[in-house]
Amino acid sequence: MKEADLQEQYARFPEIKRSEVGKLLDWIHAQPHISKKFSEGEALHFFHACRSSMEVAKQVLDINLTARTHLDEFFNNLDCERPEIRRAMNTVSIVPLPGATPEGYRVIIGKLDDLNASNYNFADVMKLYCMVFDFWMYEDGIQPGHVIVIDLKGCSLGHVARIGLLQMKKFLYYLQEAAAIRLIGFHFINIVPFMDKILAIMTPFMKKELTSVLHVHSDLNDFYKFVPQQMLPKDYGGGEESTSLSKDIYYKKLLDNRKEMLEFETRHQVNEKLRPGKPKNVSDLFGIEGNFKKLDID
Repeated sequence: MKEADLQEQYARFPEIKRSEVGKLLDWIHAQPHISKKFSEGEALHFFHACRSSMEVAKQVLDINLTARTHLDEFFNNLDCERPEIRRAMNTVSIVPLPGATPEGYRVIIGKLDDLNASNYNFADVMKLYCMVFDFWMYEDGIQPGHVIVIDLKGCSLGHVARIGLLQMKKFLYYLQEAAAIRLIGFHFINIVPFMDKILAIMTPFMKKELTSVLHVHSDLNDFYKFVPQQMLPKDYGGGEESTSLSKDIYYKKLLDNRKEMLEFETRHQVNEKLRPGKPKNVSDLFGIEGNFKKLDID
C-alpha cells in the first residue's frame, strides 16, 4: 500500500491548512486508546470529510475507530486469504473506477458475479467492500466527493432474504456517521421489480442527508447524467476495462498487500482498556441489540 502523496493533496485543496491537520494529528497521538501509528494522511481524510471542522473531525474519527473495533462482522479479520473473503471475491465485483466525473467525484461500483443466492453473505460482502474502499482511499487521497453505485442485475429475492436488518442498520450507521468521505451520490442501477423490498430494509436507518443523495434508476441514460458513460467499464457501454478484469486487478492488490491490510485493521481500532473514562461497547453505538430477524420475503 502506497499512501497518497501529501504535498499533492494539499496543493489540490489549498483551503486546508496543513498546520491544522497537524493539530488534529497531535490530538490523535495524545489519545491513549488510539494507535500512535495513525498517519497524517489518515488524519487528513477526516479533516477534509468534516469540512475542516476540528471538533467534528475529532468526534467522527473517534466514532469511526470505535465502530471499526466493535462491528466485528465488517471490520475484524481483514485477511483476504480467509475463506469467507475469498468466497465474497468470487460472489461480487467491487471496482473503483479510473477517472472522475466532470465535478471531480470518484466512483465505485459493485455488482453480483455469482447469481446463486446461497453463496451470498451480506456481512462478508460488506467487509470486502470496506476493504476495497479503505485501500482505494489510502492510495487515492482526499477527493471532492465519492459516488457509490450498486448494480442490481441478477439480484433475486433470495439475495434480499439473506440481508439481516441489524447488519443493514450497522452498515448504514457506519456509512452515515463514521465514514471519512464526502458522499455525493448513492445510485442503484438495473433495478429489480422488488425494489420496494430492498428500500424497506434500508429506509428505516437512513437519515435525510442520505435519502437526498439516493437515486434509483430504471434507465441507464438517466444514470449517465450523474456518471458519464465514457468513464464506465465496457460492460456498461463505456470505454474502460470490463468489471471482471478490473476486479481481478484490484483483488490482486488486496492479496499482494495482505500484511499491510492487517496492519491497517490494527491501526484503525481503539484499545477500550486505555480509553479515558468509561470503555465503550456496541450497545453504546446502537443501544441494546434487539432480536432482529431477517426480513420475511413472501
